[in-house]
Amino acid sequence: MYAIVQTGGKQYKVQSGDHLKVEKIAGDPGSEVTLDQVLAIGSADTISLGKPLVADAAVKATIMRTARDRKILVFKKKRRHAFKKKQGHRQWYTLLKIESIMTGTAMEATS
Repeated sequence: MYAIVQTGGKQYKVQSGDHLKVEKIAGDPGSEVTLDQVLAIGSADTISLGKPLVADAAVKATIMRTARDRKILVFKKKRRHAFKKKQGHRQWYTLLKIESIMTGTAMEATS
């Protein structure tokens, strides 16, 4: 079973056991996070699309770590004006481990 979730303005296809690198999510390593913006859930033979979200669906994940990504160089220049500016940027990210994909009946059992 797989799910398509949205977090940090991006969409990801996830399955149980996957490791996922997303925009920074507040939380300590080892804590559990619920991703409730599920756009689609599918298996080998069926798919359930949301309009825009699938009702009563969520993905449980565990925060593995929060760190900074590799450095991106930003270089700005204006020709014939002796203007040059060089900056570096390191974006924060969170590494998640997908624990389970829950649909309506499974969510009622865990609540």
